[in-house]
Amino acid sequence: MLRLDRIGRRFPGGVEALAGISLDLASGDFVALLGPSGCGKSTLLRLIAGLDPPDSGALAWAGGRPPAPGEIGFVFQDPTLLPWASAAANVGLPFRLHDPAPADAAALVDAALARVGLAGFANARPRQLSGGMRMRVSIARALVTRPRLLLMDEPFAALDEFTRHRLQEDLRALWREAGCTIVFVTHSVYEACFLARRIVLMTPRPGRIAREITADLPEGPARRLDPAYATLVATVSGAMTEVLRDAGETAG
Repeated sequence: MLRLDRIGRRFPGGVEALAGISLDLASGDFVALLGPSGCGKSTLLRLIAGLDPPDSGALAWAGGRPPAPGEIGFVFQDPTLLPWASAAANVGLPFRLHDPAPADAAALVDAALARVGLAGFANARPRQLSGGMRMRVSIARALVTRPRLLLMDEPFAALDEFTRHRLQEDLRALWREAGCTIVFVTHSVYEACFLARRIVLMTPRPGRIAREITADLPEGPARRLDPAYATLVATVSGAMTEVLRDAGETAG
């Protein structure tokens, strides 16, 4: 779907956020970007989304063109909902921003809400919903246009552990159902290992890709209890410790 070739990004003032990022994203893949805070994970996500341009390197899309509006969904850490609008109105916002709206927009909104388990909450306002439910609305809004690529920037970081686990399980089910490509930013080893098919480890700023680890875990509700999951967590934790140690030695 997308090839990142030696991408670099520098902020005003000379702060180098990313350096030499090369990464291939395959159609239908689930990739977790894992690294410490400030390593450029969110910056990389914004470059993929086309919200910011790279200062060096290139993004090469399959077919020679970036996805059209609606073919990329973005879920932020905060649900970013319109507080005065209903859940249905929030989910339908992409259709109001990109004319012309499809004739079946209302049906697509209802289907997106049902897909995230909120079929009975179309008329609820954000203040009437729990934190987990607000995040579900945000995910439904990203899915309503049936995107080819879903970008998620630590969407579960502020939720309690039980809600986070439930949404992680729901997200994997949605990914298998929708068949879209997901790039998921996190600083949690446990979350990356549970969710992703590929785990990309990034160095402290300037962010570089240090290692990539493939996850090969069984599907199903007991995934988190499988010994293979514990082994993967230990492997990724050890690799991330080495990355941080090597970065510290280089900086020193």
